[in-house]
Amino acid sequence: MLRIWGPKENPAHLAAPSCALPTPIGARPCRDPGAPRWPRPAALLGPRGASDRPREGGGGAWPGGDWPQRLAPRHCVTARAGGAVWAARLYRLAWSGAWPPRPPLPPPHRGMAEPGPGPSGDKEEAAPAPKKRRLAVGERYVPPPRKLSTGVSFGAAHFAETTYYFEGGLRKVRPYYFDFCTYCKGRWVGRSLLQVFSTEFRAQPLAYYRAAARAGRLRLNEEPVRDLDIVLKNNDFLRNTVHRHEPPVTAQPIQILVEDNEVVVVDKPSSLPVHPCGRFRHNTVIFILGKEHDLKELHTIHRLDRMTSGVLMFAKTAEVSKRIDEQVRERQLEKEYVCRVLGEFPEHEVVCEEPILVVSYKVGVCRVDPKGKFCKTIFQRLSYNGKTSVVKCLPHTGRTHQIRVHLQYLGHPIVNDPIYNMEAWGPDRGKGGKIDKTDEELLKALVEEHRSKQSLDILGILEEDLNSNAEHKDCGSSSDCAKSAQADPENSCPAMDAMDPKRNDIADCPLSSNTDLETPEKKTELSSHENQDGQMREESSEEKDPLCAECKITRQDPSPKELVMYLHALRYKGAEFEYCSKMPEWAMEDWEE
Repeated sequence: MLRIWGPKENPAHLAAPSCALPTPIGARPCRDPGAPRWPRPAALLGPRGASDRPREGGGGAWPGGDWPQRLAPRHCVTARAGGAVWAARLYRLAWSGAWPPRPPLPPPHRGMAEPGPGPSGDKEEAAPAPKKRRLAVGERYVPPPRKLSTGVSFGAAHFAETTYYFEGGLRKVRPYYFDFCTYCKGRWVGRSLLQVFSTEFRAQPLAYYRAAARAGRLRLNEEPVRDLDIVLKNNDFLRNTVHRHEPPVTAQPIQILVEDNEVVVVDKPSSLPVHPCGRFRHNTVIFILGKEHDLKELHTIHRLDRMTSGVLMFAKTAEVSKRIDEQVRERQLEKEYVCRVLGEFPEHEVVCEEPILVVSYKVGVCRVDPKGKFCKTIFQRLSYNGKTSVVKCLPHTGRTHQIRVHLQYLGHPIVNDPIYNMEAWGPDRGKGGKIDKTDEELLKALVEEHRSKQSLDILGILEEDLNSNAEHKDCGSSSDCAKSAQADPENSCPAMDAMDPKRNDIADCPLSSNTDLETPEKKTELSSHENQDGQMREESSEEKDPLCAECKITRQDPSPKELVMYLHALRYKGAEFEYCSKMPEWAMEDWEE
């Protein structure tokens, strides 16, 4: 039975509003009677029509089942006037959570999620930003991972990292400072930086990384690394600033064949990679189009090998890229290539369907193998000049080096192919898939042949990149070497910020006892004149970095002729388009080398 107390019988409610609930145990009462009431604990909420008192033994609404004396039902509702019906309504509203009214929650802070239901099912106010956990003695703080932008990776800041100059028919890039950035891999967790550098980044000796740490070029979570024995944790962010050199490419300009609102189609010269990879960044089609033709935010539809020239398509929007990519995956895109091969190619149509297996992704070598992927290429001879043949190639699949490997298998490799027309493949040069070497022996023979000809740059690699199986000892002049972070796609990061080429990280801290590591040297000559081809050749002042091994080496430049391979993408045809380029000079019927 519900009892109604009058104001005289219950003096404690004289100053309260006409309807109020008593303050529960442990809650702070409102000092201002007119202010909104306290939010009731979720434990006091019950379903509509619930009984007045909770069940005994812990089954009620109050934890533990004990109903406090101050919250007995006879004290839950008071009214100055009214009957039992009105009091019962208020009592039911109190149980259902609809009374007393609560103030609205404040809007959440920017970056903070909307508050969710608490453990009792009731929505509480927005929680404050989480406080930084108190670190134990000697414990290192690791910030949470940053959200990377999902848009186009390259913009004006990347294009401004360095500039080009032309010399001897070659396009060259001035050396520049660059940041390799990566998050800690799972296999690195619990290992020291010294161990990671000695096993996974072996392109430089450990002495270099020690000197780089003293120079402030190694940063962990944007803090300078002073001790390489520091143990890596999950989500650690590593930044390594290096002085970067790029191999030269041909000075032949990129010709734009078509440009509209949807696509950009170019005639790619040989020796140019499509996008940054390995040691190439600015000497790529993507960067040259952005820097010299103001064509930015392009989407790659398909790729050509670095040494292959010809038609190359880019989409200006993601929708166009997706539409054409579907045609590529459904093999609705007709591709036509032309090449010049050794010997007299058969006059009739030749179909090759030999499977292809990748031998080395780093060097870029493939071969015919039954365990490889299915491939199909159709060949048709166009002309023969007594020594070499011009052949039209129609690939029906798009495997790596498919045309080159199939031509080698048929015994007619491309005339100047720097990989598949080498003596390293044996006396028959891989004809019929006969290779009397293991994959390791084949790679070693290819490298030795190019090393003897001083042409490793044609492969786009350095000798240091191939010493992955050498022993690495931790001593001051150790030969521990590593691949660069961008040679492995897992180690690349879309947000790579350029360093200022004029900054000097070495001035404030000595690197080592070697005198040649104390101050950078500069070339003081500055001249500009024409070479034999009538091109302007510039010799600008270039800063020599004391930590950079490339700055101390003088490499012989390849000739423009060595950077051309006789394989050209002549035509690409889809459901709604067809793009063609001119036949290259070496493919003419009366051409003689």
